[in-house]
Amino acid sequence: MSAPDRLYFTEDDEANALIANDPMALLVGFALDQQVTVQKAFMGPLVIQERLGSLDAAALADADLDALFRVRPAVHRFPGAMAQRVHDLAVHIRDEYDGDAARVWTDATTSAELRANLEGLPGFGEMKVKSMGSVLFHHYRLEIARELVPWHPTLGSVASPEGLADYQAKKKIHKAEWSKPQPA
Repeated sequence: MSAPDRLYFTEDDEANALIANDPMALLVGFALDQQVTVQKAFMGPLVIQERLGSLDAAALADADLDALFRVRPAVHRFPGAMAQRVHDLAVHIRDEYDGDAARVWTDATTSAELRANLEGLPGFGEMKVKSMGSVLFHHYRLEIARELVPWHPTLGSVASPEGLADYQAKKKIHKAEWSKPQPA
């Protein structure tokens, strides 16, 4: 499985390289991708690494993430809840995958196993499973992730800074369509 040099989910080159090359950073970014912009969510791993000195699952599990998340500028608009979510994710990766976040997908041999591994991550519901599957398929060339790729726009289709803006515009339209009242 190949890894891209960058995932263009932020406007910061260092953050984009980190989430592409550090599986724990990628998972933390997805965990934070809730009620903030994609850019803010995926900038989070770099901010955490700069403040803590590590994104190692054991280090994250042992750290006082609540205090770290609240340092201004806060890592997330809901620092307490998201600090707990990242802590729970780190504990899960430490305990279930011996601290190796990539094993979430490298241990899976089928699409069903990959789905189960992703669904087992704290804070990963159906939308994140599909988006993460799309990223793994399109950017990491993980064939077993193909079945997780949804028909609608996801981060998996973002391959450039311009692609991020295009994805966000399509996502806004898609969400508006979903929220329309359905005929009886």
